[in-house]
Parts: sequence; structure tokens; C-alpha cells
Amino acid sequence: MAAQRNKKKWSDLSSNQQTAILVAGCVQVSLAATAWVDLARRPAKQVQGSKAKWAAIIAINFIGPIAYFTRGRKTT
Repeated sequence: MAAQRNKKKWSDLSSNQQTAILVAGCVQVSLAATAWVDLARRPAKQVQGSKAKWAAIIAINFIGPIAYFTRGRKTT
């Protein structure tokens, strides 16, 4: 119950905090969308492991798309 008492509403946040959350969310969505598009267009032989595995990993906040771009694509 203590956690519920400390929970802030959107309106309780300062405008700087709201902006930071919105920017982080936009960056996350942009990274994930770019990674999923790249994965969909890239031939399976140019992907390290299965495409299905990478599609699921990309859904993990920030870490997933970055991992895909650094470790999931084969360089030729």
C-alpha cells in the first residue's frame, strides 16, 4: 500500500518531467519501429539467430532495439 501512496499522477509532474517522459517514449518507439522495419526487410541469412527471437527482443525497452542493431545483424 505504501507504493500506491507515493504514486504520482501525470498532473503532479512538473512540465520538465512530463517533457522528459514524452521524449523518452518517442525515442523508444522510434528505435523499436526502426528495428522492426529493418528486421522485416532484412533477409534471414543476414540476421544472427531467428527473426522471431529478435522481433520479441526488440520489444524490450531501449535495450532490445540497441541489442538488435549491435548484435542481431550480420555485417557482410
